[in-house]
Amino acid sequence: MSGDNDQNRKRRPPKMFLISTDQKVQDQLDGTIVLQRGYLCQEQDSGRSRGDSLWVKVLDNDFMLKIERKCLLEIPTDLSGLLEAVCEPEARLKHLGSPGKLQQMFELPVESPLWVQVGSQDQLAEADLKYIGPLTRGSSAVFFGVQLKGSAAGRGTGNGSFKGHRLFSCPDACALFLPVSHIRPRRWSSHNSSGAHERAREHPQQSPHRSGAYNPPSNGHHSNNERPNTHEPQQQQQHSRHISFQQRPGSPPQPPAAAVLSRTTEAAPPAAQSQAAVRGPLHVGQRVCFPLENDVHGGEVRFYGPLPGRSSAGPYVGVLLDAPVGNWDGVYRGEPLCHIPSARYGLLVPVSKVSPETKPHRPHPPLQMSKSILKAPVTRPGPSSPPASAPKVALMPPGKAAPRPPPPAKPALKAPPLPPPKPRSPPALQQHANGAQGPPSPLRSPDGSEGEEAGPWAELEVGSMVEVNAPPLFGVIRWIGQIGGVPEPVAGIELDQELSAGTDGSYLGERHFRCPANKGLFVKLRNCRRDSRFPAPETPVNQVERCNSIAFAEWGSERVEEHTPPTDGDEAANLYRGSKRGIQGHLNSCYLDATLFSLFSCCSSADFVLFWPSDSDPDSSQAQDLLRCEIVNPLRRYGYVCASKTMALRRLLEAANSDTGFTSQEKDPEEFLNRLFQLLRVEPLLKIRSMTLQAQEGHLYQLFPPTLPPSPRSPSSSSSPLGSPAPLPSPSPSQLRVASVQALLESSFLNAGLKFVEAPSCLLLLMPRFGKDFKMFDAILPTLSLDVTDLLDDALRQCSICQAVAEFECLQCYEDPDITPGRLKQYCRTCNTQVHSHRKRVSHVPVSVAVPGGPWSGAQLCSRQRMSLFAVTCIETSHYVSFVKHGPDAADWLFFDSMADREGGENGFNIPCVKACPEVGRYLGLSQEQLRRVDPASLREPARRLLCDSYMCLYHSPELSLYK
Repeated sequence: MSGDNDQNRKRRPPKMFLISTDQKVQDQLDGTIVLQRGYLCQEQDSGRSRGDSLWVKVLDNDFMLKIERKCLLEIPTDLSGLLEAVCEPEARLKHLGSPGKLQQMFELPVESPLWVQVGSQDQLAEADLKYIGPLTRGSSAVFFGVQLKGSAAGRGTGNGSFKGHRLFSCPDACALFLPVSHIRPRRWSSHNSSGAHERAREHPQQSPHRSGAYNPPSNGHHSNNERPNTHEPQQQQQHSRHISFQQRPGSPPQPPAAAVLSRTTEAAPPAAQSQAAVRGPLHVGQRVCFPLENDVHGGEVRFYGPLPGRSSAGPYVGVLLDAPVGNWDGVYRGEPLCHIPSARYGLLVPVSKVSPETKPHRPHPPLQMSKSILKAPVTRPGPSSPPASAPKVALMPPGKAAPRPPPPAKPALKAPPLPPPKPRSPPALQQHANGAQGPPSPLRSPDGSEGEEAGPWAELEVGSMVEVNAPPLFGVIRWIGQIGGVPEPVAGIELDQELSAGTDGSYLGERHFRCPANKGLFVKLRNCRRDSRFPAPETPVNQVERCNSIAFAEWGSERVEEHTPPTDGDEAANLYRGSKRGIQGHLNSCYLDATLFSLFSCCSSADFVLFWPSDSDPDSSQAQDLLRCEIVNPLRRYGYVCASKTMALRRLLEAANSDTGFTSQEKDPEEFLNRLFQLLRVEPLLKIRSMTLQAQEGHLYQLFPPTLPPSPRSPSSSSSPLGSPAPLPSPSPSQLRVASVQALLESSFLNAGLKFVEAPSCLLLLMPRFGKDFKMFDAILPTLSLDVTDLLDDALRQCSICQAVAEFECLQCYEDPDITPGRLKQYCRTCNTQVHSHRKRVSHVPVSVAVPGGPWSGAQLCSRQRMSLFAVTCIETSHYVSFVKHGPDAADWLFFDSMADREGGENGFNIPCVKACPEVGRYLGLSQEQLRRVDPASLREPARRLLCDSYMCLYHSPELSLYK
């Protein structure tokens, strides 16, 4: 007897305590150790702790200390795992003071409705309980796995898996694992409470975890309550406890034999159980559907009852929609009825138009307890007892002498038949892994209806690594097909280890696959699940569809019908600066976000595209309305636009151009703008002609200066970098190769013989780049005031020397070091003769230019045509950002990044950010020579990105924009 007591004492889990008061303990090695009230402690070697003090390990800081017993509050063994998962010490003390509530939370059944804390303490979200237990094997901390619902869907951290182990199944980004301090019941019913008390009376030793999916074993102190000498009836009792979750309240406990039979029979589909619980009128949280504009839409009930002041009209239903087709924000005549995150996702309809949804909105995981293993007999069909190493519960193969179990009790309400599952399968004539060919094996049952949705087993196929039964048996599927007497697909599995009840791949004398003796097992396909020892493959989420789903509801932006002009100065800075400002990026959209923010945030020169006549083209009208009312106006009024709006524009561009890349792939700003302006059918921004050709139209101009012909006898002090088409002064190793936009534009136009037919109101210039690893210039200086006077066709131009009317221009004089190198050279008739009479320039070939009707004589005071820089789009490692000038001062610059931060993981949300960057103005005020002498190492973000990574410079003429 004493030996048995010693063994029981050793198996007793260590006691857990909470420190009741703040303490300071002196340690010889670590000095003074501060212990906060609420810290969790674990008893260490209780055999030597017999005095007033106790050796404990403080789990919050991993110190081993001796603490007085009077300062420790013992935690009941069955509740210690719940408190271990709580991080806040004060919250542990609070919950320990209410052990009844803790026990009540631990006994919550799966699918219980909950309020869960998702942010700060005052932010609660709706959720359903899916799992209670530890997250990893060997852990004793008990967490609650929940599936977020309603507007909180999409704010989770996964799909029910933790570190590769599937604990339950739910849509991606809808799962959270929370401690007991972060949940509370959403509502209680007599069904739930009675079921909980009934389970507490029948099974005082609760299992440490419950779930509708996979439950990993725990080696912590909770599981130590179970004795190792557990007999078969005790295991059957545990199985009946799981099944009792699906029984009607008040039903008598089933005998053990019935519990065993329930494992080999069909369990009621989750749909039937959920419908059985929904009786009578509609209730909040229920899934409903209703007709709307020749279509049927679904959603979740958020309000049910009579409207204030209109009780005679009957009850109404407020629905949180799955799609943005609504127009109700949850308020009726100034009185809030429910919370709707966005009016596009809310609708108020009469109850007569609403009906409950018959199909569950989210697929439920299959019930684990409804498993059946098909065991082939070794000698002849007949009743036989399973061997010791066989699975705990087995279903005998069909035969004349085989006993049939009594039929299970049918549920009171049966779900309507659903489409049959569609597991992936090989062709009709299957080639197995071991080379044997089997007959055609259709994977659908003959009647084509099983009454339940396809679960995770629908993804299994020949070659999948699976596990069956509990405790699990691991193996590989070698065959899938039909077996006589079983009206559903059956899987033939080759086990990892031998089983005395196993076969060699034959069933009732018919061979289906080959494997070593005693390693073959036949089991219903739906009772197979993926091998939990390996991470389950994640199903990729369609990010394009997700952007238009309710997952983005709380990130949504408003629609603004009224035309909203841009703001400037301090008003613009206050509107845009901060996090969650600008245009939200999603799925490689930075090219579009940066371009739209540059064009429309603080400048109205491109607003003509918002009102350009569409000529009754529905596609053009839809795109224009979307751009104006969903993107530009909300951006200027609220400073923020959701990614779902830009995704809608990307969809239109994709549909109009038959290009599948606009919604998901990386694009360039020039491709986006060309396709957008074509869709909107707007007039081209630029009209340019060469000397010999007619005028050409376009929206952007690419700066790519060609190589200039060298002048005769010109000094050889000029050289070009490898592959550079423009000669540049040879800089010292410490100097930057710098070019200004003014010089690049003039050089490009001069050497190509181009002129503007008319002065542009908006000029979009693409900077020259030379491949991915080599840039043509170390830095490009965006000219603040771009002079285009000498680039206009049929305009009065001044002589570069005497300011008279110019009649000639000379290409070879452009880089002449004696006459202001790097500038356009144009002369009157007299100066042209004098300049080219010099021996250095006798070989130059000046070209006459068109002169507007005169006569003209003497110096002319001509006004210069200038354009102002209002934005710069930059690129670095395929990511686009933008700099926007928002006021008249030199320091009035904003930096915008549509993907500056991120919330969540792969299926999270990008957070756009706008910040002030006044230091940019100081560099833009430098001349080309001054910038060349700047130490490259002194350039800091974001000035470095503006000067070294500029991709497109945007100029406008406010006076000419009025004519557009």
